[in-house]
Amino acid sequence: MSTREFVRAAPGLGGMVVSAVGYRSAGVPPALHRGLPSPYLTLIFSFGGPVITGRTPEQAYGADAVRTDIVVGGLHQDPAYVAQGSHEAGVQLALHPLAARALLGVPAGELTSPPVVCGTDLLGARAAEVRERMCAQDTWDERFATLGGYLRQRAASVRYPAVRPEVAGAWAWLARHRGTGTLSGLADHVALSPRRLTTLFRAETGLGPKQAARLMRFQHARSAVTRAVAADRPPELSRIAAECGYCDHSHLVREFRQYTGLSPTAWLAEECRNIQAGAHRYGEEWEA
Repeated sequence: MSTREFVRAAPGLGGMVVSAVGYRSAGVPPALHRGLPSPYLTLIFSFGGPVITGRTPEQAYGADAVRTDIVVGGLHQDPAYVAQGSHEAGVQLALHPLAARALLGVPAGELTSPPVVCGTDLLGARAAEVRERMCAQDTWDERFATLGGYLRQRAASVRYPAVRPEVAGAWAWLARHRGTGTLSGLADHVALSPRRLTTLFRAETGLGPKQAARLMRFQHARSAVTRAVAADRPPELSRIAAECGYCDHSHLVREFRQYTGLSPTAWLAEECRNIQAGAHRYGEEWEA
């Protein structure tokens, strides 16, 4: 008998953590999972053995796959592939990219190549100690509290130059517009030339403003699609495309192929069981 469990916690940390999900599965057939691009960084503490990832399915199943108990993932525009075993457990966080300096000690722009890095290489031995402590704890509340305390300590102790206000203002503008709007309008908002803004934005996040806007728009569209499926309703792609600022249904389908490697229908067929079990809450914005 297979079991899947997903437990969501209030993120906290003043918006630095966008979502926090505990997950556990047992007796599930091994499968290849697509970790989709999103406008958030990924931080995973695995309790059930290393997370095995690759840029391609072949790498994920090959000798050069990345294997690590603590995963840090930067912003990316292609799916990352995860070779999932029959038993898994851990906590996955979605981090605001502008919180990378405070929580990880580096700007998000330094986390794009490779897209996934070993967390202990970046965070040090203390992170491994925190993971071991979480493995020994009995409840999700204890694990979330342990991890939250560790991140608060890092935020209080890491000393790194602050994010430039123009970049912070540009990210907030893009988020407020849900990835719609023009680069010229964004540049006017922060009083920089489009070229200068793009340079600063890419150095901080690893993506240009247009790329980040596309990810934000896709995130909203994908969330709408998965919420419909989780509620046992057919996703109305034409309506979702219009509500999320796409030109038409075909435009949304092209974005799905760009970011998932599949059409919306094929991706939903692949992810249906995970969505119904609650995994669609990964990486979504917290809603009170």
